[in-house]
Amino acid sequence: MNKLQVIYIHGGEGWSTYEEYLTYLKTTDVIVDPRGEAPKRWSKTLSERLGDDFQVLSIQMPSKQNAKYNEWKIWFERHFQFFDNEVVLIGHSLGANFLAKYLSENTFPRRILSLHLVAGCFGEPGWFELPKDLSNIEKQTKDIVIYHSHDDDVVPFSAAGKYKVSLPSAKVVEFSDRGHFLGEEFPELVQNVTNYEKDNI
Repeated sequence: MNKLQVIYIHGGEGWSTYEEYLTYLKTTDVIVDPRGEAPKRWSKTLSERLGDDFQVLSIQMPSKQNAKYNEWKIWFERHFQFFDNEVVLIGHSLGANFLAKYLSENTFPRRILSLHLVAGCFGEPGWFELPKDLSNIEKQTKDIVIYHSHDDDVVPFSAAGKYKVSLPSAKVVEFSDRGHFLGEEFPELVQNVTNYEKDNI
């Protein structure tokens, strides 16, 4: 049996001007883990959680602290040669914003089995602005799931509402205590992806 391919796009920071980016570098808190360990996040263990029936491709997008849409678009399209004919797409934070913008403006060259937008920004500066009409996304996949937590202190929960208005067929999964989804566990996402695979064997 062939593995179902899952494409994951991480988050990042976008800025309207270079000066804003420099201000961010000068003023943001610098945190150093004395243990030298990177925080454990669900995206790092997604392949293990999904199991042997899945292949996870985590694309490392360029300049994530000063993200530019055109640069991400070029790099994303460079990976198309590695994509299977049917894929699951997952985007987190700015990664969700990127997928929404890309799919609303372009025709993806593969069949999208499902699209998962986690704590997604809804049109961020730095050329990640979304068009008014996102209907092209729904033309390319009938299974869209939006995940957002009311206590997200990075992207306000109102962004989920904006996505729901623009993507009326999408399912919204609300949380109260997940913040910006930076924890190690995300069983709801895993279940939704694995259930889809089981339902469509």
